[in-house]
Amino acid sequence: VAKQKKAGYHIITDGEYRREYWHLDFMWGFEGVGHEQTGAGVQFSGELASLEDTYLTGKVKAVPHPFVTYFQFLKQFEDDETVAKYTIPAPAQMFQQMIVPQNFQSTREFYATNEELIQDIGLAYQNVIHQFYDAGCRNLQLDDCTWGMLADKTAPLAYGTTVEGLQKIQQTYKDINNRVIANAPEGVAVTTHVCRGNFHSTYASSGAYDAVADALFAEENAAGYYLEFDDERSGGF
Repeated sequence: VAKQKKAGYHIITDGEYRREYWHLDFMWGFEGVGHEQTGAGVQFSGELASLEDTYLTGKVKAVPHPFVTYFQFLKQFEDDETVAKYTIPAPAQMFQQMIVPQNFQSTREFYATNEELIQDIGLAYQNVIHQFYDAGCRNLQLDDCTWGMLADKTAPLAYGTTVEGLQKIQQTYKDINNRVIANAPEGVAVTTHVCRGNFHSTYASSGAYDAVADALFAEENAAGYYLEFDDERSGGF
């Protein structure tokens, strides 16, 4: 934080060093989410990233979230020139985590339809965002790799659908994010960050934004976008 202030940054962060993963740890903070280390992971470009299996053990419900305590540590370093920003995985990211093939069967034990799951994830996120608000958070970033995956040329194969089917998936992901953004407390800037995965400087997907631009840029109601572009893995803009 001291280095950020010295560099003249208006937004300060704590680097997320308390987390083992950028996304899964947040999901573990909800009731109804379990995890274990099985040696499985996600294939990045030339390397397997080991991730703990994260899955449903019951209905998703909000409880006092440990990340709010982490934010309170950062909040103390705010001053007249800076605002503390906190980052959490987007609701779409959690939804995707619970419907990937290895989790689909266990998810169906608790949710008969995706809409029921989306409803509970949305309510749980809204609750936690209000917890952040009560702790003084006014700048919250939704980290979202789903758009990078959907933009990849292999997306139809990865999602087991057609190009037209991907459009429906984009609408679902956009809608769950918008549901949460719309119910955020007034005065909170809810932004989003889109990337294609980062692990040991490798990536999980690649491709420009063309395939997802209509839904992501025209229809998702984020207050701002943090994007990678104009390089080999993220294409043009």
